Amino acid sequence: KQQIDRLLRPGASYFNLNPFEVLQIDPDATDDELKKRFRALSILVHPDKNQDDPDRAQKAFEAVDKAYKLLLDPEQKKRALDVIHAGKEYVEHMVKEKRKQLKKEGKPQDVEEDDPELFKQAVYKQTMKLFAELEIKRKEREAKDMHERKRAREEEIEAAEKAKREREWQKNFEETRDGRVDSWRNFQAKGKSKEKKNRSFLKPPKVKMEQRE
Repeated sequence: KQQIDRLLRPGASYFNLNPFEVLQIDPDATDDELKKRFRALSILVHPDKNQDDPDRAQKAFEAVDKAYKLLLDPEQKKRALDVIHAGKEYVEHMVKEKRKQLKKEGKPQDVEEDDPELFKQAVYKQTMKLFAELEIKRKEREAKDMHERKRAREEEIEAAEKAKREREWQKNFEETRDGRVDSWRNFQAKGKSKEKKNRSFLKPPKVKMEQRE
């Protein structure tokens, strides 16, 4: 129950981004140690072992399983280790800066991070912050990619519909071409007939010459 509560505590979606934190194992642990830890923890939170709270147990088990699978991937494991190392380096840098400032002010150079436990907590907080920032950026990229794919798809559909309209127009144009030609010919024929009729109507009458006696 304690492990389920830990894995599903408020903010777990960000706390659980660190696979080593999920499994509660040292980043320098061997593969065998990682495997043993996964087995032990997965049994503790497995729904079959927590039938009084199977839904929450299932979510906790999925978090453990996801963390373990991530650490089985060498590339994903390296990324997680890089984040942890970056968090530690940042805290070490901040400690040095604090000492410099204290020295400049002529004060004792003792800092709270001299306490191993407080140093560990500072590294933990900074590491969680880095994991959270990376996750936010990943989601932003994912949303951007999704938007780009959607826009590209809409453009493809629009282009396909435009091409379809053009094909239909061309087809209709071809199918009605003979009719348009016949109509034009009939129109021209009627025009010529009318013109000929008008000409005959406007022809001056013949003048009958009178005969002289």
